[in-house]
Amino acid sequence: MQPDADRLTGTRRDAIRYCGAVAGAGLLAGCSGRETTPSGSENEAGSADGGSGGDSPDTYTAAMAPVGEVEFDAVPESVSVYSLLYADLAVALGHGGAVNSLGFDADAGGNTLDAYYANLDGVSFDREGITQLNSGSGGGISVDRELLYELDSDLHLADPALFASFDGWDEEDVAEVRERVGPWFGNSYSRRHAAPPEAYRDRYEYYTLPEIGERVAAAFRESERFAALDAVREDLIETIRSDLPPAEERPTVATLIYMDGTYYPSRTDEPGFANAHVRPFDVPDAFAGDDVTYETAYDHERLLEVDPDVVLHQYGIASYYDVGAVREELSDHPVAGDLSAIANDRFYPSGDPVQGPIMNLFQLEMTAKQLFPERFGEWPTYEHGDDYPEIPADEQLFDRGEVASIVAGGGE
Repeated sequence: MQPDADRLTGTRRDAIRYCGAVAGAGLLAGCSGRETTPSGSENEAGSADGGSGGDSPDTYTAAMAPVGEVEFDAVPESVSVYSLLYADLAVALGHGGAVNSLGFDADAGGNTLDAYYANLDGVSFDREGITQLNSGSGGGISVDRELLYELDSDLHLADPALFASFDGWDEEDVAEVRERVGPWFGNSYSRRHAAPPEAYRDRYEYYTLPEIGERVAAAFRESERFAALDAVREDLIETIRSDLPPAEERPTVATLIYMDGTYYPSRTDEPGFANAHVRPFDVPDAFAGDDVTYETAYDHERLLEVDPDVVLHQYGIASYYDVGAVREELSDHPVAGDLSAIANDRFYPSGDPVQGPIMNLFQLEMTAKQLFPERFGEWPTYEHGDDYPEIPADEQLFDRGEVASIVAGGGE
């Protein structure tokens, strides 16, 4: 998994640490590197063809907080990426081949993407030669700036505020990489609306997943392609919302991670794109009455007091956690075995909170089937490490062929 949107500390960081374990400024291929602080027009993602403006007919701009407006002289051909969100976005926009790095182990992250892409003909992520940026151990995050100089990317599709929070980094280091290598263009703290480093707070904004997608699409001049893909998401959400049961009939839901006898809960009723696959269902959050942070940890007795109807175990698809094995362990436990979600077989592998637009489509469908199988069809048995399961054609909630066509450039 890729715990990259918020700086992880304490017990929560320990819980998910297993995911893996050039001088001279000026123009570089793909980007001019000009960034400005967001102004009154900072919410503009760009024109329909992927950005407008610039100093010449050959340049265009895209904007995203906290970097503001970035001017490009060509579509980026070499892109440094930290999180799966932006890798998935690059693939969705037809530019997956431009990605040269990931924050964590490329095979682990690539496996997660492959698990979803297996259902889309012609869609893939080539992780051969992908550089791993994080070299930290024991839960720490360490990125050597020299790696970014060696990659010499046209664009750093990552949040500069996030990098400024890493060990050994500050805003001056981030600015140096921008000036000597290429611009930054990313927003990670929108994951859970966490507070970025102090130096970035005045110019930070929180975006939804589609709003991030619109801005990245402008940087690649792929606004029409993204609009077509996002229309699929909107149709899917309409399909879901039109068939939800009354609010009083919806189950209480807990999202969490389990490891070594401890549960690490997350809230589903808080803002942020981490919940983009759960929020549309408007289900009661089992942890709504608790003050849940990254430091929060429950034992078996405490979770039994909460006793959610459904448990969604994060990072459950082609990732580190074998949710089937967890479910078996808990079934045999004298306390956890009494959990309603265990007794009723409603303890499910769930999605990755650091989701891009393609991942989000599958994770919405998966959640629909796990929460309301009587309305959206049963969620099939899932074995650890498998691809996203094949769903019978008449039970699919979105058209795989349409999505594959859009990614290939054939969507309208």
